[in-house]
Amino acid sequence: MRTSNKFTTVRIFAAPLFFIIYFLPVWLNAPSGSALSVASVCIAIPLLAFAEFTDFLDGHFARKHNEVSDFGKLYDPFADVFLHISTFTCFTVAGYCPTVVLVLIIYREFSQNFLRMVAAKKGTAIAARKGGKLKTVFYVAAGFVSLAQEALVRTGLDSAWNIDMNIFRIVGIGFYVVCVILAYVSFADYLIHFGKILKEEM
Repeated sequence: MRTSNKFTTVRIFAAPLFFIIYFLPVWLNAPSGSALSVASVCIAIPLLAFAEFTDFLDGHFARKHNEVSDFGKLYDPFADVFLHISTFTCFTVAGYCPTVVLVLIIYREFSQNFLRMVAAKKGTAIAARKGGKLKTVFYVAAGFVSLAQEALVRTGLDSAWNIDMNIFRIVGIGFYVVCVILAYVSFADYLIHFGKILKEEM
C-alpha cells in the first residue's frame, strides 16, 4: 500500500475507534469527573487530532512520492466523510450538533459521493476543490469546538470554572451552520464544473 493511502486508511479505522471511546462512558453510566470519563476525552482529543492531521499527511506524501492517483482522489474524500459523519453523530447525540445539520450534511456528502461515482464511471476522478477544502476545515473546527465542550463536562471543569456552557453551545451551533452553508456552496461548485457528466448519464 502506498504511504499516502496508509495515512488515509488511518481515518477509516480512527472513526469507529473514536465512536467507541466517546460513548463508552455513556454506555457504562460513568459520571462526570470519573476516571473513565476523564480518560475518554484524554484519548479522544489526540486521537481525533491525529486522524484529522492524516488528511494533510496523505496529500503531502502523495505529492512528495508522486503517488497522486485517481484512486487516491476517491479514497481521500471517502475517508473524510467516514470520519466526519462518525464524529458529528457523536456530537448530535450529545446535543452539540443540531440534528437537522447532521441530516443536511449526510445528504450533501452522499450526493457528492454519487457525483464522484458517476464521474469515475466516465473516467473522470474528481479531486477536492478549494471550496471543498474550506468546508473540511470548518468540519474540523466545529468538531473540536464540540469535543472541547464535552471535555469540560466530562472533567467537571465546567462547574469548577463556572463556565457558561450556553454561550459555548451557541458558538458551536454557529460553526455547524457555517459548515452546512459551505457544504452546499461547494457542492454547487462541483455541480457547475462536473454536472454535465450527470446530465449525460441521465
